[in-house]
Amino acid sequence: MIYDLHSHTTASDGSLDPDSLVSYAAECGVDVLAITDHDTLDAFDQIDGSAPGIQLITGVELSTTWNRIGIHVVGLDVDPHNRMLRNGVNQQKAGRIERARIIAGRLRKLGVPDPLDDVLEIAGGACVGRPHFAEHLVATGVCRDTKTAFRKYLGAGKAGDVREGWATLKEVVQWISSAGGTAVLAHPMKYGLTKSKTRALAIDFRNAGGRAIEVVCGSQPEATTNHLARLATELGLAASCGSDFHDPGLAWSRPGAFPPLPASVSPVWETWQTPCI
Repeated sequence: MIYDLHSHTTASDGSLDPDSLVSYAAECGVDVLAITDHDTLDAFDQIDGSAPGIQLITGVELSTTWNRIGIHVVGLDVDPHNRMLRNGVNQQKAGRIERARIIAGRLRKLGVPDPLDDVLEIAGGACVGRPHFAEHLVATGVCRDTKTAFRKYLGAGKAGDVREGWATLKEVVQWISSAGGTAVLAHPMKYGLTKSKTRALAIDFRNAGGRAIEVVCGSQPEATTNHLARLATELGLAASCGSDFHDPGLAWSRPGAFPPLPASVSPVWETWQTPCI
């Protein structure tokens, strides 16, 4: 069984609509897929979900901060109709619009013509994020490619790195738990933290009610997998895995194309029963 428990659609910053993603994941051999769009559950209002041979898990990826560092928490096997989670998601969506206004203002100060209207049009009603700004910067010739856009304008420490306005770590975990889901610390080694600080983050996450960490996220070195497996075991956290899929053109995040979980960890799916949609 191939479990891919981290993926994105056009409801946030992915390139495939929800049904196309489900079909593509099935073609890639995925047996169980979680759609975890950024700060939105809209994919589950749009999806047909009838692709044969694949089980769909309701999920979400919520933005928050820890020690002034932006981090992500994935919620798996959530009730998408839960009122507390829905209210929380609506709060996050409003925060994203305000964040987009702040980013646009900062870019204007750097000489970039006001990008806000175009960025919102690119998002097309989806949950707006920095990748939409990157697409605009490339389309208008400000940057050569999206990698350059993040390096110069949108990445950590740059003008577009706006971390204010998110709910707290404890709040987002509570939203997920109230919806019957499992809170997972997403890609712990991708925040630029030292191992000791990553451990401190994982401990605070566990203390807030988090129950699992992503031991595998897309293509990654074996040493990273082994380190996160040891951390999960040490802290009594279950282990999750996923591709963090956004676009078919990104080979490192093709659905299901990631290393298996080490035998030493407890897979997150063994902690809950997964309904089909």
